[in-house]
Amino acid sequence: MKFFKILLTLFVLFGTLNISYASIATDAKLQYNKGIDYYQLGQFEEAASCFKKAIELDPNYIDAYYNLGSILEYLKQDEAALAVFKQIILRKPDDYESVYKAAALSKKVGETEKAKMYLTLIPTDSLIGQRAKQLADSMGTDIQTAKSEQTQPQSYQQANPSANSDGMYSDISSPTGVATDINGNLYVAGFSDNTIYKIGPDNKKIVYIKSEKIDGPIGIAIDNEGNMYIANYNKNNILKVDTNGLITELISNVQNPYCMHITGDLLFISSQGSNSIIRYKLTK
Repeated sequence: MKFFKILLTLFVLFGTLNISYASIATDAKLQYNKGIDYYQLGQFEEAASCFKKAIELDPNYIDAYYNLGSILEYLKQDEAALAVFKQIILRKPDDYESVYKAAALSKKVGETEKAKMYLTLIPTDSLIGQRAKQLADSMGTDIQTAKSEQTQPQSYQQANPSANSDGMYSDISSPTGVATDINGNLYVAGFSDNTIYKIGPDNKKIVYIKSEKIDGPIGIAIDNEGNMYIANYNKNNILKVDTNGLITELISNVQNPYCMHITGDLLFISSQGSNSIIRYKLTK
């Protein structure tokens, strides 16, 4: 029965993902198709290997990620499967089936709080919303309560790099954009928990910004005046956070904003959804 469910999931996937097949590298397609052939023969390890090769050849091949994650989950390699679905979320945050998979796998590996955090990303009126609700119920909570818990203020935490590394800050949920200010503070966008973290020169980490206006932050940038700009991927806009902490919408209707860069009084934004770069003149 488990095999049937995975087979069904994969075939549904092949027909429904909104990925431009023409944009995928030819050699990646060949590996992907070999993976499907191996899968249909029940040779799962070989199929997984082909999907991995397809991803190496085209790091944005969402179908290959999903099928690889599904096979790893079937093979009970839960942590490896979870890592794969996280990669999908970074590239396609509105793939709520993958978000749900990440939540379910997080629960299986004992990361209950992260499971709840992923569930908060799933709209209750989406096709996967009912399943998300059931998963939340199984953890003794509901999505609204989980969202409320995500907005609770957090205190400073030690963020010292590991002693055996060149400097790694850990325990940041799905980190994406980073920026620094003139005072030596490091700011990190946490995509999955809609949070901007601040790590000071003393290696203390704190939740710097947590707001309902932030939904899927990726790129961040800071101007010479100390104002922060956030690429709000899921809401298709750019937010400005002034030095007093006031959050306003700077630019609307930016299709899936991703990376940002400031030079002088110009803000550059990559729009992943429109395959373009936006140039915006900042005013004081």
